Amino acid sequence: MTAPDAVVDVVRRRADVAGPVEPVLVLDELERVLDAHGLGHGPVDAAPIGDGHSNFTFLIRRGNDAWVLRRPPRGPLPPSAHDVLREHRVLAAAGGTAVRVPRVVLAHEDPAAIGAPFYLMEHVPGRVLSDELPEDLGAPEDRRRIGEELVDALVEIHELDWRAAGLERFGRADGYLERQVKRFRGLWEHNATRDLPDVATVAARLEAAMPTSPAATLVHGDFRLGNVMFAPGVPPRLVAVLDWEMATIGDPLADLGWLVANWAIPGDADGVLLQLNAASAAPGFSTREELAARYAARSGRSTDRVQWYVAFALWKSAIFMEGSYRRWIEGRASDPFFAALEEGVPELLRGALSALDVDRA
Repeated sequence: MTAPDAVVDVVRRRADVAGPVEPVLVLDELERVLDAHGLGHGPVDAAPIGDGHSNFTFLIRRGNDAWVLRRPPRGPLPPSAHDVLREHRVLAAAGGTAVRVPRVVLAHEDPAAIGAPFYLMEHVPGRVLSDELPEDLGAPEDRRRIGEELVDALVEIHELDWRAAGLERFGRADGYLERQVKRFRGLWEHNATRDLPDVATVAARLEAAMPTSPAATLVHGDFRLGNVMFAPGVPPRLVAVLDWEMATIGDPLADLGWLVANWAIPGDADGVLLQLNAASAAPGFSTREELAARYAARSGRSTDRVQWYVAFALWKSAIFMEGSYRRWIEGRASDPFFAALEEGVPELLRGALSALDVDRA
């Protein structure tokens, strides 16, 4: 598999791009939007931040001001995927509560300006610990605290009174798991580049052993170490939960299963999930079992079926990543990580089957 031609993501003027692929950020157009809302003065600079495997995220600087911009990837996209305005809505609703979110600044629905809807949020100083650890986080107690902060922040999300926050129509409070399995079956049909029988096998086993959900909560949908930010220094202090594009109302244990599925531990094989979440594979971090136990103690919810939720998470990851792999082979993405998904997607499906084998149904 060869990489697609280099793609220019950020340009000053739309006319600066001679090729057929649209840029993801046109700075002059963004300046006009910021001017219309009285946000800063002078030329805009932009730098990509984050792992860059889903929505595009840029640090925007203008004079003494700084914000973070989020916009979807290049299309075509599956229906409802990469909905940054939905993400903006949940951030605005959770602002001012115990949920650790950045303050939102602006939502821009018209795609004409930069080629897609986008929103701006405050720039929170901090660091994301997805692949490697800073030198000051070498003590075992600090590494363990990272996992504890993650779980505590997740419990805070699930404790949010989502109705009082104005999210009554953000998602249905019943039937979340059934709808998710049905939705992702359909998403596979949209994303598939090949015949992988394990997709249907896992789906059938998930349906046959589906647990009874606890009371519905706000669900983040992609809650993992690489999607949160910690303040500089020690002890570790989680200051912002990011990347809310998959948020909805549903089963809170789906978030726990996603966290556990994405939590690398020493000895893990060098697969796609380890590439995204390598930091926690260092010695001194909590185990997956300890994360689940802390969640149970802090939330009061049973985690006896956590392995079903882990399988559910791995199956969904496989289907999502097949979509990324499709964009790679069609030349619509330049991220070399996507090339590894030729083997990575089947690997995730095998992991889902293994989790179902140990699920305490």
